[in-house]
Amino acid sequence: MFNIVVVAGVLITVLTGIPVYLQLRQHPKGLSVLFFAEMWERFSYYGMRGLLIFYLTEHFLFDDTFANGQYASYTTLVYLLPLVGGYVADRWLGSRKAIAFGALLLVAGHFTMAIEGPAAKETLTYQGHVYSYQLNGRMDERTVCLQVGTGCYGVGAAPNGGLAIKGLPAAAPLPQVLAKGSYIEAQTRSQPFVDVLYLALALIIMGVGFLKANISSIVGQLYPQGDPRRDPGFTLYYYGINLGAFWAAVVCGLVGQTVSWGAGFGLAGIGMLAGFVVFVFNKPKLEGHGEPPEPAALARHVLGPLNLEWLIYLAAFVGVAVVWWLVRQFTLMGWLLLAGWVVALGYLGLEMTRVGKVARERLMLAILLVFGSMIFFALAEQAGSSLNEFAERNTALPNAGFLTITPAQTQSFNAGFILIFAPLLSWVWAKLGQRGRDPNPLVKFGLGLIQIGLGFLILVWGAVYADPSFRTPVFFLAFSYLLQTTGELFLSPVGLSEMTKLAPARMISTLMAIWFLGASGAQYIAGLIARTMAADTIGGQVLDPAKALATYTHAFLILGGWGTGAGVLFLALSPLLKHWAHGVNDPGNHPQPEPIAPVLDGERQAVNPAAVRADRGA
Repeated sequence: MFNIVVVAGVLITVLTGIPVYLQLRQHPKGLSVLFFAEMWERFSYYGMRGLLIFYLTEHFLFDDTFANGQYASYTTLVYLLPLVGGYVADRWLGSRKAIAFGALLLVAGHFTMAIEGPAAKETLTYQGHVYSYQLNGRMDERTVCLQVGTGCYGVGAAPNGGLAIKGLPAAAPLPQVLAKGSYIEAQTRSQPFVDVLYLALALIIMGVGFLKANISSIVGQLYPQGDPRRDPGFTLYYYGINLGAFWAAVVCGLVGQTVSWGAGFGLAGIGMLAGFVVFVFNKPKLEGHGEPPEPAALARHVLGPLNLEWLIYLAAFVGVAVVWWLVRQFTLMGWLLLAGWVVALGYLGLEMTRVGKVARERLMLAILLVFGSMIFFALAEQAGSSLNEFAERNTALPNAGFLTITPAQTQSFNAGFILIFAPLLSWVWAKLGQRGRDPNPLVKFGLGLIQIGLGFLILVWGAVYADPSFRTPVFFLAFSYLLQTTGELFLSPVGLSEMTKLAPARMISTLMAIWFLGASGAQYIAGLIARTMAADTIGGQVLDPAKALATYTHAFLILGGWGTGAGVLFLALSPLLKHWAHGVNDPGNHPQPEPIAPVLDGERQAVNPAAVRADRGA
């Protein structure tokens, strides 16, 4: 079970984790509670995320186009529902209760994912005769062969676009090459277990909706305004997020491939259960933060014996049913997002007519940054879909006992690099800030976009060194993830912090909601992009690796061009538009250097009750 990735993970965790542990002791005790709760939540999410695309294509035998669309629908809703969960918590439930309820939904969802059911079956029909495929193994260990008589034969792409049956005897009832259109491929699935899959996804989506935004808001509430430990506290919290994501990819990816799908998903569920226990049993350490705004109103009976709190919980289960249907509707998701953007931009346009020039230009800068983040994450979120499939199909992953890396374990590269480089980049920002040379957000966004663009161009370069089986060296995939990670550290935490600094005090929550709407839109666009890289498969195995590599390389070249081009545009706009910030990043208004953390920074706004409430909502 142990391989080189596990050992490397232990070393990285020890070397980076000891300083983090020592720093945690200098912060409010509640931070440790939230640190471990969010770490386990991310463990569960990324553990499932690393396996999901393979589960869809290899267990249920969905084709690439459909599977990438389903994956995108799932991640789109995962980033959209926190907007609802945050509002419900702010208005009625309180962050602590919302987090606990969300955690229970997540536990239920991940354990439901562990219910595999029978694997789908695939058949080939030729001239009225039906032949079955024999499917064994998972990911890069998967084997597919066509049962013809007493033999089982591999298949591949024929030059004319048909199907070649490898090693088939001349006397067999099938020809060795089947012309395109002369045969029919069909899959048979157990519909009840397909419905169970969508139920599990709906529970997870709703659980993240209640948990994700609210747990971050309590971190900010642990520190009084002006407390210098606040930004470092978010840095530690960000470390916990990525520690969970890192070990999820390492462990769940290994278990999912070597044991079973159910074991990999179940392990993710156990992680979330651990997070729930940590959170619930350490309630006193939260020091009363995150409680309902009006406890009496929440306990009041509103529908027979049901009080408002239980009515919210029941409404959430109705929401699960809606999401269960909605997650299947990839095309509809796009229209919903478009409607959301029309409303959001219309509202912002109206607000801009009501504020002065300074606030208006700050809002315009914020929207520009949101669109920059959408471009970045539309590329970065190829990790769970097309890049995951590329790792399995066209990357020469080591496979020799201890020196084994499974395709799903490559998802650990991003989080592992964050654990290593986030403290270093935090130190760089600190030093530049002390000298008054901290780059403005447009520059940081531009450099971040250029780096992710270069990451995809690295993969194009790697294709030149593909082996005879059309697999590129794993070095290029790791190098690509390194550049994507450093790009993320330039852009993501900076963008989150800028939203809270650029927004008028009464609009912090609104602008944060638009940031997450942008993240949700990026997931959908990522799905559209991944669908263009769909490969022809049989039994979840690529039919033509050469064609798949050519398709990926062409798409990665385009993505690299878009990323670097957008980055250059942001750098070019910086001298022209940096004044739109109107001093929010000047030393006097921004006394601490930009942390490498998802900062929700109300302390940089005008200090009044409205600003504090808005900060809690963000």
